[in-house]
Amino acid sequence: MARCAACAPGVMMSDGLVSVMAGRPQQQYHHHQWKPRLLSLPVSSILLLILCIICLTFLLTCSSLFKPSLRTPTSFTEFILFGSRNWSSASCDYTDGAWIYDSAAAARYDHSCKEIFKGWNCRMNKKENADEISKWRWKPKMCDLPVLDPVQFLLRHRDTSIGFVGDSLNRNMFVSLICTLKRASNDVKKWRPAKADRGFTFLKYNLTVAYHRTNLLARYGRWTANANGGLLESLGYQDGYRVDVDVPDGAWMEAPRFHDIIILNTGHWWWAPAKFDPVKSPMFFFKAGAPVFPLISPDRGLDMVLKHMAAFVESRIAPGGIKIFRTQSPRHFEGGDWDKGGSCQRIKPLTPLQVEELFALEHNATNVETRLVNQHLYKAIEKSSFHILDITHLSEFRADAHPGKAGGKKHDDCMHWCLPGLTDTWNDLLAALLNNIHHRHGITL
Repeated sequence: MARCAACAPGVMMSDGLVSVMAGRPQQQYHHHQWKPRLLSLPVSSILLLILCIICLTFLLTCSSLFKPSLRTPTSFTEFILFGSRNWSSASCDYTDGAWIYDSAAAARYDHSCKEIFKGWNCRMNKKENADEISKWRWKPKMCDLPVLDPVQFLLRHRDTSIGFVGDSLNRNMFVSLICTLKRASNDVKKWRPAKADRGFTFLKYNLTVAYHRTNLLARYGRWTANANGGLLESLGYQDGYRVDVDVPDGAWMEAPRFHDIIILNTGHWWWAPAKFDPVKSPMFFFKAGAPVFPLISPDRGLDMVLKHMAAFVESRIAPGGIKIFRTQSPRHFEGGDWDKGGSCQRIKPLTPLQVEELFALEHNATNVETRLVNQHLYKAIEKSSFHILDITHLSEFRADAHPGKAGGKKHDDCMHWCLPGLTDTWNDLLAALLNNIHHRHGITL
């Protein structure tokens, strides 16, 4: 395929089609050939015909502009634009771009920030490319992604509470934001608001940022067969995990009422056979206290949980509260999964071809859950009032930004991210999304 220079960006023309058209002989019309005679019509009839054609063209154009899109959105910008939540007159897609190396770039904060989990502190752990990770800057194709300004962020979100709810990847993002904001204000109170795992209030601005740890969003725990029997026992099951699809995990149940902005995620634990072995310890889904029957697969259970948790947040959060789902963070295990000798030893971002080799669904490779989770997420919240924060595609390139062997585990950590590092860019995206939401509502500093 060849790019059509005169077409809109991204439009491709077949080389074969171009060559056939270029070599097509032009027809010659001689004086002895039949010539059609023009119809004789009154001027008023001709004008009426022209007016009808113009009206028809206008109607067709309008219908194409306002017809709802049937394609799956790929970014938070696109999701909001096509989901009738247009927060910006500019339709720049921050998630479509490339990583640009900037030798002069500096880390947002020092590796001495106390909130950095030891396994993510790649500078302290002397990871080979630790100093290089922050020198790569994400550059969208059609615009620039502003770097989060900690002072402006604190000012804009004065008297506000922000809650991160999810697995350890949301903690990765939470820590990045805390360390960034501490550069501007270190007058903080450390506490656990609304049963959070950890949290900070920046006292000068009365801004609280907290993290609530939950793996599945829904409540879950071990299930064992009851001596008195039951549905699952009658099917021969003795052990597994019970997941209540309509009951939030207690660790964040109070979060929607407390926070003004809430950022949710889930995904990694749903494709974790080492934890939820489909034979030895399967997931059993319950709704209204009873097993869902016929029994359903984990991906169907994920659909139910996402819908119920989105509805739970919408019913609890205060009017005007901002609800966000973050998309899946990609893993970069190569040569096997985490428990099969997989590793991540790259020291530069991947190329687009390498990204597709690792993450394309048709390859069904080790890291396939990244895009699978996103499909379920978009489907579950398409009719909700949630915003999407899409960090997936830009993160797929960054196989170089995981702790790897420097994570201090028995295996390479190719799931979490070094700090300082990639999740700093996630927070740039978060700040851009929040700024545009405020702009839409006419909120200024």
